[in-house]
Amino acid sequence: MNEKVIHDPLHGSIAVSGVFLKLLMRHEMQRLQNVRQLGMAHKVFPGANHTRLEHSLGVYHLAGRMGRAIGLGDDDMRHVRAAALLHDVCHLPYSHNLAELFENRMGMDHMEMARPLIKGTIPTYFERDEDLAGGTGTIEEILESEGLSSDTVCDLIANPRSEIEGLDMFTESNEKQSFFSSKDYLHQMIHGPVDADQMDYLIRDAHYTGVAHGSIDVERLLTQMRVHNKTIVLERGGIVAAEGLMVSRALMYTSVYFNKTVRIAEMMLSKAAELSDVDMRTLHLMDDSDLRGELIAYGGRPSELMRSLIHRRLYKKAFSAYTIDLDEEQKDKIVRYSKYEDKKRLEDEIAEEAGVDYSEVIVDMPPRSSLQSRVKIGKTDVSIYYDGRVRPITRISPVSKALQSRDTFGWAVMISSPEAHKEKVGRAAASILNL
Repeated sequence: MNEKVIHDPLHGSIAVSGVFLKLLMRHEMQRLQNVRQLGMAHKVFPGANHTRLEHSLGVYHLAGRMGRAIGLGDDDMRHVRAAALLHDVCHLPYSHNLAELFENRMGMDHMEMARPLIKGTIPTYFERDEDLAGGTGTIEEILESEGLSSDTVCDLIANPRSEIEGLDMFTESNEKQSFFSSKDYLHQMIHGPVDADQMDYLIRDAHYTGVAHGSIDVERLLTQMRVHNKTIVLERGGIVAAEGLMVSRALMYTSVYFNKTVRIAEMMLSKAAELSDVDMRTLHLMDDSDLRGELIAYGGRPSELMRSLIHRRLYKKAFSAYTIDLDEEQKDKIVRYSKYEDKKRLEDEIAEEAGVDYSEVIVDMPPRSSLQSRVKIGKTDVSIYYDGRVRPITRISPVSKALQSRDTFGWAVMISSPEAHKEKVGRAAASILNL
């Protein structure tokens, strides 16, 4: 069969054919069918069981619609749609839960990991699946055989921004450069202020969590979209739709992605992986069930933490400090612990002070930029074509300007522990942080 029509609850019928169907049927892509889009969010929002594969199909579909809206040529369209479909091909199990641990140990994120996976320079399947996936070649071979450049697709997948946005905001990153100075609009379709990725995840995540914040006027955004000076811009008539997108994103981050209980569950999973000997070099091959089984089989605290998550026996908030209540000196104290290794050191200090095991203390905090109240651009830097000039939306829209400086997190630090220890862990945290 040269075409499949997939029925999506958000976008309706999505036709997948040719090279895209070949990519979809690859074992690397089918793994995503067993990777939850929102990791541990189903512990708070029971309907949040949608997967990275569904999201990838949605991004592929919206990238095609964006391409038609801005008049992309056939070659550019095929490269962008391939990148859209493959953008999460190397995503870790349980969504972004393990991103900080993985990046600390491996020195790269899942988007950078996509390049060696696509080129086949790292394993693409476990030995147990040799009978199913062996001899299938590489994704690069499929792309090249269909007249697509694997390097171009990989470059489109890689995120060049210095601020890791969305669910990755808990991770610091180094400055990176875009490969697309001449056609940056292609990259913006995957990683821009108004891109196919975030449009899909916002409406999809709102749909499955049941919250009312993910409503986006996709039709209006597409009709007002164009390319000007090699950059994607919105016409003046798209301002309200862009404001709606920004409001939706801000509210979804606060109510779903950074929900305190969701974060505690996510950090428990990360702690379990940290304490185990799970091989980070094979994490891109695992789905959620693989990692769950490995952590349980490991025994000890990793097993206890994973089984506690399964039975929803979650840690409780022992201590928290809210950004609005802190002066600059107090913020500076917390900032000292914002890097991964410093957070681990703080966990160790609190555990020793409280007389509990290291595994029973979890420290969670926003990135340094948020703690220091820096204005965030990136996803809020929407370009508006207004009266013959291109201007940032924040110069036109007071709503957008307010959202750019909005504190997405609310809290500056949150420390959790088992309920039985939360009082003494809270006292120890307050003492050490002197808050």
